[in-house]
Amino acid sequence: MNIRTLAVYLPQFHPFPENDRWWGKGFTEWTNTAKARPLFEGHYQPHLPADLGFYDLRLEQVRKEQAALAKQYGIYGFCYYHYWFNGTRLMNAALDGLLQSGQPDLPFMYCWANENWTRRWDGNDAEVLIQQNYSPEDDLEHIRYLCREVFADPRYIRVDGKPFFAIYRPTLLPDLAQTLRTWRNEAQQLGIGELYLAYMQGFQVKEDPLTMGFDAAIEFQPDFYDMPAPYMGTKKEQWMDKLGLKPSVYKQHKIVSYPEYVQRMMARTMPPYKQYPSVTPMWDNTARRKENAFVMTNSSPAIYEAWLRNTIEKFKPYSAEENFVFINAWNEWAEGNHLEPDQQWGRAYLEATQRALESKK
Repeated sequence: MNIRTLAVYLPQFHPFPENDRWWGKGFTEWTNTAKARPLFEGHYQPHLPADLGFYDLRLEQVRKEQAALAKQYGIYGFCYYHYWFNGTRLMNAALDGLLQSGQPDLPFMYCWANENWTRRWDGNDAEVLIQQNYSPEDDLEHIRYLCREVFADPRYIRVDGKPFFAIYRPTLLPDLAQTLRTWRNEAQQLGIGELYLAYMQGFQVKEDPLTMGFDAAIEFQPDFYDMPAPYMGTKKEQWMDKLGLKPSVYKQHKIVSYPEYVQRMMARTMPPYKQYPSVTPMWDNTARRKENAFVMTNSSPAIYEAWLRNTIEKFKPYSAEENFVFINAWNEWAEGNHLEPDQQWGRAYLEATQRALESKK
């Protein structure tokens, strides 16, 4: 049975008024990405783009080039983060362009990034810039927008005819079961039909999706709550000494070995419920965080390829259309987490993806 790979996609690479107000005129994810610097010997920073450059997602040509790259190397489609705050949408220029132009011709789905927007990037989690205020009225407004503007798109990914929609942090909703019932009922009323709903398994939430009202779960990688020793769970001084880190430079950052982590993940078994597996090519969000960053060291295309091959071999699709494997991410540049070509590796991660997918055929 074929595997369909979906790459998680961040649409924040364009300026918009809220970011101008909160972070300064012209701010985008590139602002953080480009200013990152290595913090210890061998630390890969900054991550700088190669083929596509410092693009602006308001440009249709950029979105077409991204889709062409994805297709060339076997990516089936994108899972776009969707930012909805009580009727206010953020980072929506790329997605609006996608919907209005009908281009690029690449399958896609949405994942609602339903957290509050805070000043987390500069260390102030307490300052909320825009808040999620959940309500029955907003549930209706939200699903009506999705049904009217998004789910009806012929490129939208479906499972047996049902639009595939995900929630990033479902436990933040005060009455999750009622929200999902509202969405399902309203979609029927609006002629969309049944929905296929899933949730991202992050933040230690690893429940059977059926018990929560979902159709499936999506594994989120990396799993920050299942990390290898010795860098987490030991005294800071031990890993500082091991990696040659200076206390004056490193404050509260967490370091793990990507090769060790991959071995840990490859030893996992699939859970006894419907879950779509996921892999990540690399991770390093020191570009975003001055403190409490998370760094995976010694990642490489070869190790990523081995993990993706292993994941594909273990995963048995639940049906002909329930055959998704997620890759986090296509373009999380400020999290040091991307398949898009960079100046260090070129297209090596895309080529590794293609080889792993072809090994299944």
